[in-house]
Amino acid sequence: MKKIGIITITDYLNYGNRLQNYATQELLKSKGFEVESILNEFPTSNVEVGFVSYLERLKNALKLSPITLTKKIVEKIDNKVNKRKYKLAKDAKEKSFREFSKKHLIETNFIISDKNIPSNLGELYDYFVVGSDQIWNPKIRFGSPIDFLRFAPKNKRIALAPSFGISSIPEMYVEKYKLWLSEMEYLSVREQAGSDIINKLTGIEVPVHIDPTLMLTKNDWISISENGRRKPEKKYLLTYFIGAVSRKRMKIIQKIADKYDLDIVQLASLKDIKRYGASPGEFLDYINSSTIVCTDSFHAIIFSMQMEKPFVVFDREGKSAPMSSRIDTLLGKFEFGSRKYDVLAKTENWNEIKYNHFQGILENERLKVNTYLTNALSK
Repeated sequence: MKKIGIITITDYLNYGNRLQNYATQELLKSKGFEVESILNEFPTSNVEVGFVSYLERLKNALKLSPITLTKKIVEKIDNKVNKRKYKLAKDAKEKSFREFSKKHLIETNFIISDKNIPSNLGELYDYFVVGSDQIWNPKIRFGSPIDFLRFAPKNKRIALAPSFGISSIPEMYVEKYKLWLSEMEYLSVREQAGSDIINKLTGIEVPVHIDPTLMLTKNDWISISENGRRKPEKKYLLTYFIGAVSRKRMKIIQKIADKYDLDIVQLASLKDIKRYGASPGEFLDYINSSTIVCTDSFHAIIFSMQMEKPFVVFDREGKSAPMSSRIDTLLGKFEFGSRKYDVLAKTENWNEIKYNHFQGILENERLKVNTYLTNALSK
């Protein structure tokens, strides 16, 4: 049986990361291949990028109002005071993620890095697939050549809906990205901004494909879900935010919950610490069992759609705010632009949503991915 090696971000604290890795694995297995995810490390810091990031944070801090700045200082103090409690919670979460990965993912028993790549790695697999997730985001991965499969023969390199996570490439990475992208045998991306980046750098027209998590069915996901151990007995509104959650936003969410007499579950928030350690399997169950989902997360939107739940999309707040292209692409593709908070706020019909059009669009998008993979994996 032919073999595929997956290169993706290995993150034992991020739900979307673990679930897209699983989806990519299962999708490629369905094509008749043996599949492994190649564990990898990348540089954890970059002096130049770090300095630029520091200047951006300083500039943003100077723009804050005295009240907002005070809140941030109080939050920093709270983190210091509760450091041990929060560390234990994060350790428990990482443990549940590793247990999920051990149960559901086939990972290599070796780890590669820019400075440690087996000389025969390119020969161990018939193909290498990079994606999905923000593996081409230089602010996260610092332009690692591993993420562009530089260790493999060109004809084995396939990109499956990776994301840049940003709208333009910092100047210091432009020449590298231009070369590395032009040497990929098969290219696809996850959002329109990514396709625009590649076209600008290389002149290549690149298809925009759905995230691999959408290639699996609702029943596929339910089959690996785990009962949320601390779900409330009462119906609840689920929040899952990657960015900051301001007091103003929480008041809005509380108002939505009060309208429908719902409890609030803040998944992945240290303010709801008893649920912070929920596994990826529990994450699926929390969404499937919820009444409404409020989020700024790409994957929380995807799983809300898969489970056919009413969802409210908020713009991301805080330092990771300018990352909306993939969400805009997702909502536009599936005709759910009306689920953005600014639109819903005009009617306040938070729990009214129609899914009669969803499956037809989804099947068409799945066909595009399957055709792409059939061509890429037949060489």
